[in-house]
Amino acid sequence: MPNSSRRVILITGHYVGSKRRAGFHNLAAAYWNLGWDVTFVTAAISMLSRLRGDYRFEYPVRAEANKFVSIRERLTSYVLMTRLHPVNLRSELANRLSAPWFARYARTPLDRLAGSLAEADLIVFEGGATLLLVDRVRELAEHARLVYRASDDLRLLNVHPIIIEAEERALSSFDVVSAPTNYIAEALGEFASVEVHPPGIDKAAFDLRTPTPYGERPTAVFAGVSHFFDYESLALAGELAPHIDFHVVGPASRRLGKNVVFHSEVPFEAIVPYMQHATFGVLFFPFGDPRLGGGNKIAQYSYCRLPVVAPSDLRVERPNVCIYERGDPVTLRRALEEATQMPHDPAFAEGVMSSEELALALAGYGLRG
Repeated sequence: MPNSSRRVILITGHYVGSKRRAGFHNLAAAYWNLGWDVTFVTAAISMLSRLRGDYRFEYPVRAEANKFVSIRERLTSYVLMTRLHPVNLRSELANRLSAPWFARYARTPLDRLAGSLAEADLIVFEGGATLLLVDRVRELAEHARLVYRASDDLRLLNVHPIIIEAEERALSSFDVVSAPTNYIAEALGEFASVEVHPPGIDKAAFDLRTPTPYGERPTAVFAGVSHFFDYESLALAGELAPHIDFHVVGPASRRLGKNVVFHSEVPFEAIVPYMQHATFGVLFFPFGDPRLGGGNKIAQYSYCRLPVVAPSDLRVERPNVCIYERGDPVTLRRALEEATQMPHDPAFAEGVMSSEELALALAGYGLRG
């Protein structure tokens, strides 16, 4: 088993202290629990991010820019702040003209981070503008295991085209390319061999006993901040099932029915009881992005033994899923009724990986040397 002599660097768009619990937060906790020395790098982030209202500026990212900040023993944060980084300018012409300028991100000064990269045993990239840095990281960390954890299909995230090109070029430089779903694996399969590793969740958090935040009525939950949310399906579900309370934790509030309750963004630990004690979970995501059917939420709901109501186009293949067709009240009503009556079967949790299991899979169950 890996121990404290092992060093991992996680390069992700998320901030280590964010309330939003993403997969890379789970990985950081997992490697730390396994005894590794963990450096959590936040990138890409720049003044463009602030101009675009980036939530990460709610945290001390400017004060911590380009510094190592100790969070606790064996856990360090580094915010790789730059003046600019590649962003989609929402115009084909603007994107084309800006490409040479944004390509300079590949020459971003790494300063003290370069030394840590050279000492790392494992470096895990998430998709984004930092893929332009892969060649330099490979040179600095020639003995490290380099992993790409493709959490998302970048083609569906409207990133600048230069990032898509960087991903295609970089794939061959990685020792392992990992995707959470077959859908993403197929999208990248043209350029590299891809291993499918389902999302790893914090099982220890869900194993804790917590008090219920609900009353006596049947309760549906959508828990976790998401930029993608289907308010139309939620509104229709609330109308079709007035006897069910719908609790939505994270997405922006809207005025819907009396049985629809929105909760503001809270730390992950505060979200856990909402999933543990719900009657069922919902995957109310908009059309056009089937990868969302294989993310953290379906894994978390399933580990909590919850039935899950989901649209058919998300292509969720688990025994606890109750399918409906978008915009069809008949199938949605039937799915809601089925989920309300379905027992919370322990078998629903089968196949859900812990964050530690995912961390070890990405590390190859033991590194070189």
